[in-house]
Amino acid sequence: MKTAVIGEDDAGVITYNAALVALLNHYGAVPRACRPYRAKTKGKIERPFRYIRQDFFLARSFRNIDDINARFDAWRSEVANPRIHATTGRVVDEAFAEELPHLKPLPAVPYSAVLTVERRVSHEGMVSVDGNHYSVPDTTRKRVVEVQNLTSEIRIFEDGALIAAHPVLEGRNRRRVDPAHRKTVPPQRPVPQATGVPRRSLAFYDAVGRRLAEGSRP
Repeated sequence: MKTAVIGEDDAGVITYNAALVALLNHYGAVPRACRPYRAKTKGKIERPFRYIRQDFFLARSFRNIDDINARFDAWRSEVANPRIHATTGRVVDEAFAEELPHLKPLPAVPYSAVLTVERRVSHEGMVSVDGNHYSVPDTTRKRVVEVQNLTSEIRIFEDGALIAAHPVLEGRNRRRVDPAHRKTVPPQRPVPQATGVPRRSLAFYDAVGRRLAEGSRP
């Protein structure tokens, strides 16, 4: 996968994904690629994820990330870890208790992984992220912007500058429009109403004045 291995040269030296290397460096580990199409090694890595996907996620629905974490913790302590492992024949909790003293402690600061993706701005000035829509300012020039999807916040960038920040919406097909992103329409000045009197030249009124003056003489 390109998320792990970028390539391999003729000497067999593997180039790993820089984001993966940064993650492993944070936790004091190094990557080791499995040989392609070798089920003996790849299966050991992939099988636990298949077990979690089928036994925990299948036929369940969740309200939000906190609900997932709480129910996963209960499933792990009540179902997954007390079971007898089909391959080793041992109780998972007991095997983990033996391994625990040999494991390295986690770093004091958690790893901060921020994934930036490109998203297209709609004609309504909205950006779609995980099935929901978030507004960008009317002054946004580009039609493609960068989006960072954090745990509790959506950040939108244009040319590296932050132009919008929204709390993450729960569910799907929801919209959030920041009022500051929309231009206010200035009130229109009232159009003067016509009085019905036609406009005439100054010469016309001068002639009318002379006639009135002549008619007033004795």
